[in-house]
Amino acid sequence: MSASLQRVMSPLTSILLALVGLFLLGGGGYLLILGGSWFYALLGLVMLAAAGISFRNPLLAARLYAALLLVATIWSVLEVGFDIWGLEVRLFTLVGIAAWMLLPWVWRTGHNWVSDKRELLGSAAIAMVAIIASCFTSYSINGTLPADRMAATNQSDLTAKDTPDADWPAYGRTVGGDRYSPLAQITPANVSNLKRAWVTRTGDVQKADEGVVAGPDQGHEFNLEVTPIKVDDTLYLCTPHNWVMALDAKTGKVKWKFDPKPAAADLAANVYLACRGVSYYKAADDYQAPDGSKACQKRIFSPVGDVRLLAVDAETGKPCEDFGEHGFISLRQYLGHVPHGFHFVTSPPLVVKDRVVLGGWIFDNQANFEPSGAIRAFNPITGEIEWAWDAGHNPENWKPGPNDELTRDTPNAWGVYTADPDLGLLYIPTGNSPPDNWGGSRRPFDDATSSATIALDIETGERRWTFQTVHHDLWDMDLAIGPSMVDLPGPNGENIPALIQSTKRGEFFVLDRRTGKPVPGYPVEERPVPTAGVAADDHVSPTQPFAVGLPSLTPPDLKESDMWGATLLDQMICRIQFRQSAYEGQFTPPHVGKTTIVYPAFYGVVDWQGASIDPQRKLLIANASYLPFRIRLEHRQKAENAGILPKWNGQGDKPEAKGDALSVSPDYGTPYIAYTSPWLNPLQIPCKGPVWGKITAIDLVTKKIVWQHPVGTTRDTGPFRTHNNLPLPTGMYNIGGSVLTKGGVSFMGATADDYLRGFDMSNGKVIWRDRLPAGGQATPMSYQIDGKQYVVIAAGGHGGLGTRSGDYIIAYTLNGEQGAAAH
Repeated sequence: MSASLQRVMSPLTSILLALVGLFLLGGGGYLLILGGSWFYALLGLVMLAAAGISFRNPLLAARLYAALLLVATIWSVLEVGFDIWGLEVRLFTLVGIAAWMLLPWVWRTGHNWVSDKRELLGSAAIAMVAIIASCFTSYSINGTLPADRMAATNQSDLTAKDTPDADWPAYGRTVGGDRYSPLAQITPANVSNLKRAWVTRTGDVQKADEGVVAGPDQGHEFNLEVTPIKVDDTLYLCTPHNWVMALDAKTGKVKWKFDPKPAAADLAANVYLACRGVSYYKAADDYQAPDGSKACQKRIFSPVGDVRLLAVDAETGKPCEDFGEHGFISLRQYLGHVPHGFHFVTSPPLVVKDRVVLGGWIFDNQANFEPSGAIRAFNPITGEIEWAWDAGHNPENWKPGPNDELTRDTPNAWGVYTADPDLGLLYIPTGNSPPDNWGGSRRPFDDATSSATIALDIETGERRWTFQTVHHDLWDMDLAIGPSMVDLPGPNGENIPALIQSTKRGEFFVLDRRTGKPVPGYPVEERPVPTAGVAADDHVSPTQPFAVGLPSLTPPDLKESDMWGATLLDQMICRIQFRQSAYEGQFTPPHVGKTTIVYPAFYGVVDWQGASIDPQRKLLIANASYLPFRIRLEHRQKAENAGILPKWNGQGDKPEAKGDALSVSPDYGTPYIAYTSPWLNPLQIPCKGPVWGKITAIDLVTKKIVWQHPVGTTRDTGPFRTHNNLPLPTGMYNIGGSVLTKGGVSFMGATADDYLRGFDMSNGKVIWRDRLPAGGQATPMSYQIDGKQYVVIAAGGHGGLGTRSGDYIIAYTLNGEQGAAAH
């Protein structure tokens, strides 16, 4: 042993331990004042004592720290049990310090190493045993769908009537939105042979100024979220910059590509650059183009980022001359003044019964005088408007004239719509009247139609029924996707035409799609929710609807002991923030001048991907994310007087904010601004610990969870948004849905660790995976051509999730073989 090394290492250890102890004592004392745990203050006090004693009696100091580590182990187990993530954050820091103290040059008395370190070694061993024991804790619900139910794949599927098994002609395969393929070539028995059949690069890549959005005024999210559709022998898709493309379904070869060249001013202002899909329409057999040809008898509709809708010939990619103005219609018409970036469409329009129906995204949290969220239906041949559904107009369904303006600031519906053509109904998922976080200026018709599933007559736009999932929504719990259709067995053996509406809260509402009433056996309850602390010029609903018929993926309310971090130190900061914040559980109203925790938050639990449903096995599969957000309302006058936030009356484009306003929702026209952000600690680590992502299967007949597992790892999500980390099985944040197949395999990308995974639908086990070249934040699809079943996913990353960006469309088949030539 080197005496000189000991003379340096021992006092250095004492000083570092004292600094850590001082930090813990200060923070722990403040936490104690806030009503939080006493342990951190005690920890800091004992560390300071050990550091001081070590200069005179290092053996006693080591024993004191050993006792502290033993107490910490007992306290940790009592607080969180044998939970690996709970014990890891509490004990690894302390065990790491103990490991340093076990070095032969630290805190020695001159006796042999074993005598000096015996107590410390014992305490560290006990702590490690507790941590190792916790590794065997399961976060799964391990179950299996009975074999007879897995085999139930020959029932009639009314929602897929007239849809060829080999095709995927709409975003959810059918306009009913179940995301189920009736193909069975790929099974759990052979999925291990699945290999890439082709990879196509779209060529539409992220530009230098398109990255992560840190606030509503900063940069652009570049997100390849598309799910291609497949009709006959061709795939059709769109890209983040709104290129429309056709690929040979067998080989992936580009057949044609059309760039609508969106106006630069609009793209520069759009905070999301995304296109989730295109739509297909075939005109009647006697259709003729203006030139007398059959051009555009089959046409593709796609949104364009400069507030237009495009129709192109499915065969050639050339614009349809008879649709609007040379293939385009402006979606600004009837909306009055639309500032750049305030309205665009990210979802494919719904094409059903000679109607092209769409709404669009209205820029969240900018003002209470934004453009209308009205739903519009257009003629698929001419582009002429057929009807508008406008919640603020009397009557609601009407046909506006050239100079009419739809009611401003009404709830919008930006997600994918679904429909039941046999009932003649389409279902729209609505959001809020802007802004999301203060509702003091909302009108009665705004409150009556926000955060709701609304059934409209396809042909006329007349409202048939409304089911609201959140009353007077102040948390941005808008419905991000339309409901999925499924026929369920009724109490007397009859088939009930139902729909299932997923929500950002993690609830699944089961409604009769004819009436909007809960299906018998799938009740909905109104339950009391927190009401204290709402802004004086606003209000909250005293109750909210909870779907009690099916299991919920809603997380339990947060506790201080749920707080997490990379170390014990930043975890303590999260505990302090928890105690400083307003939080009484789900639906705690946003407070003025005080940070409020929002959990579940507006990125989901279940976001725009929705749930997928096997209509034959009556199985619902959904992936969920868990990340709290924080919000704080402040009086706007202070920010405007300081020049941080410019004033604006809605004329012209919104002025650029300055300084701190880059992270502010300006909420013009209201008394407040809002600071909103994901709840991360100073190391950019979530304050809520794992599990962060799950996949769950729910039996729609027994109404129970069949299986549930964490999904995804930390491999590509390190501190400070780096892409290097140990692949810890924490479950991971995910955006994008799954495709279910008759063959019994479900496929999902979505997770932030850049894998496409195949799951055995009977038990949820991962039975296949492939490493993607970029983030797979899109919903896969499946089709067949020339006797081969293909599975396709877009891998291009997601700016908000921070995954690797790219421009890949990847297709898989058994053994990587492309379909054989037809004979």
